[in-house]
Amino acid sequence: MAKLLKKPLKLALVQLAAGADKNANLSHARHKVLEAASNGAKLVVLPECFNSPYGVKYFAKYAETLLPSPPTKEQSPSFHALSAMAKEAKAYLVGGSIPEYSSETKKYYNTNLTFGPDGALLATHRKVHLFDIDIPGKITFRESDVLSPGNKVTLVDLPDYGKIGIAICYDIRFPELAMIAARKGAFLLLYPGAFNLTTGQLHWELQARARAMDNQVYVGLCSPARDMEAEYHAWGHSMVVDPIAGVVAEVGEGEEVVYAELRGEKIEETRRGIPIYTQRRFDVYPDVSEGKVRYEE
Repeated sequence: MAKLLKKPLKLALVQLAAGADKNANLSHARHKVLEAASNGAKLVVLPECFNSPYGVKYFAKYAETLLPSPPTKEQSPSFHALSAMAKEAKAYLVGGSIPEYSSETKKYYNTNLTFGPDGALLATHRKVHLFDIDIPGKITFRESDVLSPGNKVTLVDLPDYGKIGIAICYDIRFPELAMIAARKGAFLLLYPGAFNLTTGQLHWELQARARAMDNQVYVGLCSPARDMEAEYHAWGHSMVVDPIAGVVAEVGEGEEVVYAELRGEKIEETRRGIPIYTQRRFDVYPDVSEGKVRYEE
């Protein structure tokens, strides 16, 4: 059995609230990232829309231009702030997501930027599945009123540790992304996400445990902190789930950091005990990871 995680990794999920002041949000994120690193985290994750309020009417106002890369500081203060945070923390940094504007396509995206400990950009993921829902009497939300979807699966190689899969919030409801990442060797699936009070209660933990169970990998969900004075109320409850689908770390609704030690032995032990990786019947059904998969925009 191939070793997916080369050595133990301390993961930190930073659950924080974002206000209207982008510079204050970036400064606050830096403080929390450095706090996580000082506690030994080598991989730090920020929540979806960590640099701005979450809402359709805010995407265009807070959007930054990321291409051509690297952008100038004027085009994308968040890009440069994240790069500096990663370098200062000497950690891998999955920068939640920020609203992006492409001058080439004239479209807006919900975009993750991931940086290495040297401050270099490792990967970009544009949210593939947009959050368009209508639950009568509960919540109606349509990201597609402003945003356009990304068009690829995002796998990131962390040279010291192994591969991780990155997707954003509503992407978690589509198990194909997780299956592909896991079957291509990811030891961890990360989802910065802002579930609301309706879907959070119903599906947040369920989705995290389901993706872990189906793929026998670690799963991390990083939410914004809940702010009942904001227009959008995030569920919170950032959590880490292990390969046998047990919740190993979780916080409540407020600003807090979730820590978990990830070990390759746990993946191997789980897969030996319940050996689904050798039991799949691709003579009966197709292997989604061997189909027409896009890894580039």
